[in-house]
Amino acid sequence: MSKAFTRESDDSDDEDGAQALSPLPAGSRNYMTPGGYLRMKTELKHLLDRERPDVVRAVSWAASNGDRSENADYIYGKRRLREIDRRIRFLTRRLDLAEVVDPAAREATDQVFFGATVTLARADGNEQRLSIVGVDEIDPALGRISWISPMARTLARSREGDTLTLRTPAGTESIEVLRIEYLPLP
Repeated sequence: MSKAFTRESDDSDDEDGAQALSPLPAGSRNYMTPGGYLRMKTELKHLLDRERPDVVRAVSWAASNGDRSENADYIYGKRRLREIDRRIRFLTRRLDLAEVVDPAAREATDQVFFGATVTLARADGNEQRLSIVGVDEIDPALGRISWISPMARTLARSREGDTLTLRTPAGTESIEVLRIEYLPLP
């Protein structure tokens, strides 16, 4: 069979379906903090205004060089362009569904809800500080956990002084809520 009638697998077409699967529970909103929304919006703007036009120029230049079947610049550029377009579609969908919730603008409350920064005491005596954020803002190094995570679900609606039972794959653990704050998250 001629190479002209075969398709090389670049597994890029199937990834859109995988990215379309959302970690959000069906029918729930995509809550985000203002900082998370701004980061995603900035990334989208960078992809649209800078990165995509640069790659399009490179692909055009590579295509003008002739034989595209063995042109590495052209092949890589087209692949990179598909990756950028896929990320643009993903960011656009997520931002369209986003519901921005500013923790600093929240009414004073003594319960844990989205955007709360919670200081808790673990069973081993260590203190841990966690902020409950959107699924696109998770950063364990900064103590940011998703509002749909098991830890956040355990903390939800709890108050200062509450002792909770956290179920983990390693077993159950007792945690105590020491402080609840609603702070702006950088």
